[in-house]
Amino acid sequence: MVNDYEKFKKDVFSLTNIDLNAYKERQMKRRIDTLISKNSIAGYNEYISAMNKDSSLFHEFINYITINVSEFYRNPEQWALLEKEVFPQMLKNFGSRLKIWSAACSTGDEPYSLAMVLSRLLPLNQIRIIATDIDKEVLAKAKVGLYNEKSIKSVPDEFKKKYFTKIGPSYQISDDIKRCVEFREHNLLEDPYPGSCNLIVCRNVLIYFTEEAKNDIYLKFNEALKKDGILFIGSTEQIIQYRAMNFERYKSFFYQKS
Repeated sequence: MVNDYEKFKKDVFSLTNIDLNAYKERQMKRRIDTLISKNSIAGYNEYISAMNKDSSLFHEFINYITINVSEFYRNPEQWALLEKEVFPQMLKNFGSRLKIWSAACSTGDEPYSLAMVLSRLLPLNQIRIIATDIDKEVLAKAKVGLYNEKSIKSVPDEFKKKYFTKIGPSYQISDDIKRCVEFREHNLLEDPYPGSCNLIVCRNVLIYFTEEAKNDIYLKFNEALKKDGILFIGSTEQIIQYRAMNFERYKSFFYQKS
């Protein structure tokens, strides 16, 4: 069975360009085994064959293994810090034309939150955010911009009134905010990174990666930032060897390129 899983990882890479070696194996294997069992498939080889023939199985697999837990203004105190201290200093350092990258953006909650925070400091037509994810399905959802009540529970009331329209039990984000964000497909392990960024936001994603993969990504983030640019990470994460990666600790969960 172990050998079968090793072959399965290679087959998945050939099929999807997703390197399962970069994820914590026990956790990822458990997720995949659950999915195989749910579909009443006999094993890894049969599952690969089934995904090659059935696009719905393929899309289900991609959606299931890419971890998509997201919400607007997750950890509101960190967004308050971003608004009151980090962004004002960045505007002072770099001017109003900030290049912002929301990496592993999932269903768009994070880049749309960034646009709303910045809307208090800049006109919307000056806000440009690149938002990327490996999963085409969640990017499609992000572009639609329809969210449930739980997803937007931490959004300030001012923004709920201004930038959301209630449609049945759901909430549609406004086109004004949508226009601030450009969504792109991107694999953090394989694809070239956007360069000369002033701010990179990647939160609560790298906890699923091995230490080696994490370190490699943090180094690439550093290269993608301008000098004095900021990396904003999640409350479940920390960069242990941040100085060795050319970062300084700016605030809790914010690291600045040296």
